[in-house]
Amino acid sequence: MTFGVFIHRPDSIYDDRPDQRYQFPGQYRRRVEACIGSWIIYYEPRKIPGTRGYFAVAKVTRVIPDPNAPGMFLAVIGSYLPFVNPVPFAGPDGVVERSVLNEAGRISGRAQSAVRPISDTDFHHIVGLGLAGASDQPPRIGDPGSPANLQEEQEIFNIDQTQDRARYLTSRTLRDRVFRQIVVSAYDARCAVTGLRLINGGGRAEVEAAHIRPVEADGPDIVSNGLALSGTAHWMFDRGLIGVADDRRILVSRHVNDPDSVRAMINGTGCIFPPARASDRPHPAFLRWHRENCFKG
Repeated sequence: MTFGVFIHRPDSIYDDRPDQRYQFPGQYRRRVEACIGSWIIYYEPRKIPGTRGYFAVAKVTRVIPDPNAPGMFLAVIGSYLPFVNPVPFAGPDGVVERSVLNEAGRISGRAQSAVRPISDTDFHHIVGLGLAGASDQPPRIGDPGSPANLQEEQEIFNIDQTQDRARYLTSRTLRDRVFRQIVVSAYDARCAVTGLRLINGGGRAEVEAAHIRPVEADGPDIVSNGLALSGTAHWMFDRGLIGVADDRRILVSRHVNDPDSVRAMINGTGCIFPPARASDRPHPAFLRWHRENCFKG
């Protein structure tokens, strides 16, 4: 098993869904198959406007022929985890992926390869940078169970033991923390339903990250499966009392006992406030799942 780097472009001609599948031509088959059962890092090229650089880590579970594209293959992806901090290709000390340098210390042609192996050291370094601070959110003031004199123990990215690494990257605690941070950041700490942006005295945003399709129903921990919601809006969304149409209109269930008060709580546009980045906006497939399985129309 080998660690790898998979290049992905938002405008890719390939049928990629980074959290689900990675499509590639046969010339990369050996390299991708070498990563089966192991972890890879996704990377957006530097020439992409607003590039995120290295932006997520994921596991390759298997490789299959693409049933819809002869001659193409699919890497089936699991345990996808976005980075809290996208990692640029180069930092103050030079390129972070030292594996792409040749013997003279210059960037080699390997850096252009859509699929390439990466050294253990580079993998751990990039993942460590990408997930740094994943548990550093300021506590809620007066939160029960979060006394001011107690701090959550910081999990360490163990670079020596494969089992510890897998346990860390698949930890529900870590994934919940990462999900909250990336969703709240994408929505600029603003409730998508009410439009309110409230920060408490401890510097923590008073919104929660809601999964549109829950983890228990195989919902992924990605921004397009999330909404930043105030506590009341989150409660109503999870119980199907409000939903969201594909055009982002906020729907109110006929089962709500006080619909006028609920409509008064909704921001004046009647639609959710979406993230600025198009790829972060709620995916219609997740919204549809919520309407069909949770929303009480």
